[in-house]
Amino acid sequence: MRKRMEILAEKWRDMKMSKVFIIAEAGVNHNGSIDIAKQLIEQGSAAGADAIKFQSFKAEKLVTRSAGKAQYQTETTGDEESQFSMIKKLELDYDKHQELIDYAASKGVMFLSSAFDLESVDLLVRLGLDIFKVPSGEITNLPYLRKIGRLQKKVILSTGMSTLVEIEQALHILRDSGTRDIIVLQCNTEYPTPMSDVNLRAMQTMKDVFQVEVGYSDHTLGIEVPIAAVALGATVIEKHFTLDKTMEGPDHRASLEPHELKKMVAGIRNIEQALGDGIKRLSASEQKNLNIARKSLVAAQAIQQGEIFTAHNVTVKRPGNGISPMRWDEVLGKIASRSFQEDELIEL
Repeated sequence: MRKRMEILAEKWRDMKMSKVFIIAEAGVNHNGSIDIAKQLIEQGSAAGADAIKFQSFKAEKLVTRSAGKAQYQTETTGDEESQFSMIKKLELDYDKHQELIDYAASKGVMFLSSAFDLESVDLLVRLGLDIFKVPSGEITNLPYLRKIGRLQKKVILSTGMSTLVEIEQALHILRDSGTRDIIVLQCNTEYPTPMSDVNLRAMQTMKDVFQVEVGYSDHTLGIEVPIAAVALGATVIEKHFTLDKTMEGPDHRASLEPHELKKMVAGIRNIEQALGDGIKRLSASEQKNLNIARKSLVAAQAIQQGEIFTAHNVTVKRPGNGISPMRWDEVLGKIASRSFQEDELIEL
């Protein structure tokens, strides 16, 4: 199983060089059930995702017992229980993590998880994770960032709710602690995110300002924004998904169902191909259209041998397998070496 994990880690390195790394965010949409978590892995893999990401935390280490819920959490789970009670039911222990890591490897997809407290960082280290995803809420958590940085692992940093100054500070802590391989994700933490608050151009700003690879963690409804992010240069896409949006739990409603995830992955892969290499040239597929769509110099009327080619007896028409109209000035004024019928391609 360790060998499979190494192969998947190598897959990550290859992805960075060749294509967008797509993370299907299962998060806490397993509802505390290992069986549902496995179904999420299976569906995410079938959809073509490169990694399935969960969340690792100890409720006692993450929130106070009196901490309130976000508005979207209250809307989806009610206000009868505290945030502590809600997330306590969604914890995954060491054995469940290991079981899910093994199951993901058997499905050919990478297991990832965001740690939300220092103890959970240690848990993921013991499990041998090669990539550490820093959630938006931890971007101002200095001891957490320092601990992650000292691991000298690959880091994916989400930037929801943050300013450029806060991002710069987080990057400084990570780098100063020893981490250099960092990808920064544009993110908005509202579930679902209004289109007016997505701000994809901020992704490009961070790339320019911090000289880092960038990506996008999406909480909008639908699939068009992540696909657009790829067109703007995202190298990592993260998107929540669930087995069923109507399931009980805080994040299901703003997540994709498996068939939607599959469409998103397909759309991203299409856009990757469409972006190309940036070199403007005649493509292989359009070669056959060259002579059909372009034009040549042809006789506008019957031309006798010895006549001079003029703007009156020469014109431009399809097909394009004769003398290029770009040679118009060169041809006019020359003497016809033979006779031409109307519409016949001019020859010199």
